[in-house]
Amino acid sequence: MIDDIYSAKVLALAANLPHLGRLEAPDGSAEKTSRLCGSRVTVDVGLDASGRIDRFAQDVKACALGQASAAILGTAILGASESDLELATRAFRSMLKQGGSPPEGRFSDLAMLAPVKDYPARHASTLLAFEAALEAVRKAGTRTSPAGAA
Repeated sequence: MIDDIYSAKVLALAANLPHLGRLEAPDGSAEKTSRLCGSRVTVDVGLDASGRIDRFAQDVKACALGQASAAILGTAILGASESDLELATRAFRSMLKQGGSPPEGRFSDLAMLAPVKDYPARHASTLLAFEAALEAVRKAGTRTSPAGAA
């Protein structure tokens, strides 16, 4: 039952969040809040010249599932592109909401959160960090794009 979603691995992740805090002068920032439980995640990113994430910080005020998701994000995000993050977020959402396959590659550890699919009230808080990171990267890309670029 509920023990499936709060496994020892999930709780260990929640207790060890990487990249806590905020960045000075980020290229993009975003905050996401779960209306249901009040969990909140704020993400700051910096992009290198090729558009890959080279700086990352997160301020996480969330439940254990939101913290575990943020820990997986923080462990694997450096070097990721907007496309990497978009594919992972889409697969993560599908895994939770439609029982789809977990993300592959750098974010494959999200598979341990697959049991959350059976608890729809927990979906929003579990997705917060990835949704905030994707929004922050999109804002950063807009800000750092050369004038006139498509």
